[in-house]
Amino acid sequence: MNKKLNTFLFVIGATVFNIIVMMVIMILGLALLSALFGENIGQGMAQILFLLLFVVSIAGAFGLYHLVINLISRKIEMDKYFHPIFGRRRK
Repeated sequence: MNKKLNTFLFVIGATVFNIIVMMVIMILGLALLSALFGENIGQGMAQILFLLLFVVSIAGAFGLYHLVINLISRKIEMDKYFHPIFGRRRK
């Protein structure tokens, strides 16, 4: 496999990973909110909490992605296997 194919597969895999992590955080957050509040919450408050949970799940997925990428970049040399997407790094 060449660098461009590796880069394409990595981007696709990272996107799927981010979406799955975001969905897991959303489901866990909804389960937690449901356990805490149950049916005793107003419609307006539910919308605010859902919006807040959505933002937290995006931030959490990004944070976990950043952590995983740092761990991977310590193990392997990224420039050796992946083609730069935005241009070459200046040394």
